[in-house]
Amino acid sequence: MKSIKFRDHLAKLILAGKKDSTWRLFDDKDLQQGDEVECINKDTGEVFATAVLTDVREKRLGEVEDADFDGHERFASEEEMYQTYRTYYGDEVGPQTLVKIIRFALR
Repeated sequence: MKSIKFRDHLAKLILAGKKDSTWRLFDDKDLQQGDEVECINKDTGEVFATAVLTDVREKRLGEVEDADFDGHERFASEEEMYQTYRTYYGDEVGPQTLVKIIRFALR
């Protein structure tokens, strides 16, 4: 089974029903609609839920629209968004970087 890791504060939002979308750059797992995944707390290593991917779309970060933020945490600015993803993925993140916008439902 595929897995997706989330920081502790994001895992809590998922379990509280406040987050049902995640964005992934440089997807090395080939995440696809219909996949069942384990949700892992990156800070503790624990599986905290199982989910099914209900929608998977890809676009460039610079093309992200307001509707893409539904179920996902928001950023104060585009630059904050790029900086956040640079901490996860490295300095090459920018407006041309492809992002997979993934919506999911807990099982």
